[in-house]
Amino acid sequence: MTPYLILVLLVLPPVAAVACRWCRSDRLRSGVISVTGLAVAWAALGLSVMPPADVKIGTGAGQVMDGLIQVADIGLLLLFLYYGRRYRSRAVLVLAGVQLLLHLPMELLPPAAAGTTLSVLHDDGLTRVMLLVVNLVGPLICCHALPYMHNHEKHLSPAASTQPRFFFMMLLFLGAMNGLVLANALNHIYFCFELTTLCSFLLIGHDGTDEANQNAVRALWINSIAGVAFALALLLLRFGGIPPVLTGLLAQGAGASSSIFHPAVALLCLAAFVKSAQFPFQRWLLGAMVAPTPVSALLHASTMVKVGVYLLLRLAPLFSGTFMGRCTAIYGALIFMGAAGLAVGQHNGKKILAYSTISNLGLIFACIGLGTPAALTAAVLLMIFHALTKALLFLCVGTIEQHIHSRDIEDMRGLYAVMPATAMMTVAGVLMMIMPPFGMLLGKWMAMEAAARAVDVILLIAAGSALTVIYWARWAGLLMSEPITVPFRVEKMPVATWSALLALCASGAAMSAAAPWIYEALVGKAIGAAGAMATYAVHAGAMENAAGRFAVFPLSLLMIGGCIVSILAFHHASRGRPVSPYLCGEQAGAPDAFHGPMDQPVVAHVGNFYLQSIFGEATLTPWLNTAAIALLILFLGGAR
Repeated sequence: MTPYLILVLLVLPPVAAVACRWCRSDRLRSGVISVTGLAVAWAALGLSVMPPADVKIGTGAGQVMDGLIQVADIGLLLLFLYYGRRYRSRAVLVLAGVQLLLHLPMELLPPAAAGTTLSVLHDDGLTRVMLLVVNLVGPLICCHALPYMHNHEKHLSPAASTQPRFFFMMLLFLGAMNGLVLANALNHIYFCFELTTLCSFLLIGHDGTDEANQNAVRALWINSIAGVAFALALLLLRFGGIPPVLTGLLAQGAGASSSIFHPAVALLCLAAFVKSAQFPFQRWLLGAMVAPTPVSALLHASTMVKVGVYLLLRLAPLFSGTFMGRCTAIYGALIFMGAAGLAVGQHNGKKILAYSTISNLGLIFACIGLGTPAALTAAVLLMIFHALTKALLFLCVGTIEQHIHSRDIEDMRGLYAVMPATAMMTVAGVLMMIMPPFGMLLGKWMAMEAAARAVDVILLIAAGSALTVIYWARWAGLLMSEPITVPFRVEKMPVATWSALLALCASGAAMSAAAPWIYEALVGKAIGAAGAMATYAVHAGAMENAAGRFAVFPLSLLMIGGCIVSILAFHHASRGRPVSPYLCGEQAGAPDAFHGPMDQPVVAHVGNFYLQSIFGEATLTPWLNTAAIALLILFLGGAR
């Protein structure tokens, strides 16, 4: 049964993508996307309960597949050269050309190890966690995109619908992620790695405006840096006679004697950092905010940025407890704090979410660098709950933006009086990022516990956590800040919109309550694949070890009680009399106006401080980039 489920995950998304590309009927395209989403979700869930089993391909078939992958690699790089020439980007041309040159010696050198079967699909606990993230969250984003793109095109009024091309790339993206996660041979992973670069480039530039094209090209050349690092790592492994397969690398272990081994691993890690938009490579992800919001959700939640996390988790046993691991922990913790600070200085909703993503990925990388079982557990849990929560928040912002025509959080003040259902789900998403008993806070608790003996790392994580609370609490407060003066009426939304939002919101809450059992069923096996043993015990709905106890399920029951009290308090408050702000007795007619200069009425405006002099991009980014580059140099220098 396992091979058939894997076949569905690998083959169905690209086949459905082609069907969407040539389908001009909106209803038929919606049917294809819905059926594909249900099928891949079923396959991922079905695979998660099967015994782990690698799928091997015969030597002859394997050689054919390797040859096809080589040809496809070269085809992708030629396509990058075409786009570099089309958009006159020297960076794209140079980086694509370098990758092509790195392919030549790999063609001339003999195979890394005679008789080694490279074409193997690797299936273990970490694979299954990633497949669940991609194939449960990704289809919900595509579902939400159906009505979103219909409204998006109404606003842009293109000469012809671009939805066939859009959904072709969205589904191809999911297929590329499934291929990357299941592949064992590094050249197959490299092909899927570069395919995600192509998909992100085309989706970011989907609207075809000058701004979209500029940011798409930036994403292409920055991610091509990751491609060069990956290709150079493959070449070093080939020179060293090391089998270029993940299982082969892990079999070599951190004590590998080859002088080429650790530099190759460091280059793969560098590719992961670039792909996950860590400093100083963050600009491509910030620029991606010009894309339609479902694209942003897909990039941040279940595809592009999770590539780097997955790859580093795979490689974690090779640098655990080494200088490279120590540098990774400090690097990730610094980015967690720095990106959180930059989020404090933003009032653009999508930019806050972008910096939040970079920040949380930094925390995950810090956990991977620490390398202890508790830290790796935190990394996997953070990866799962970040995907759910960030998808929900991005899709909520997209829904809000199409209604109020703004993504500025100041314009969302009192939104629950206008869009109560969407506002409540947005607030729920915010609370899932910072409050107990939700999975993100559980992961942060584990991360802090794991970093307790690393003073520099724990200080950075503590500071980043404090800054995180500032920008999330501010946003939630804005949404809930105005008194209700009209009857409470739930806004009308298309079925695909509310079903996707509700599914993500309910899943985030339910899975947080079930976190102890998710740990037993999935996370423990995933960290086993990353070279660690289970370190937490589950008892009476709580997770505990020698250092402490997190009572997940009891806190969930307390949260439900708090929600009931809040609902009762809301109904009581809605019957109260709204009171205008006190303006020192100088009200001028309207309740929010006062007598100003020349006795003219001035409307009082309430707004937040964004502390631009401290947390502004122009102030903070250069320092963070400099520190990140220094740490990366130390990281690469320690690979010997």
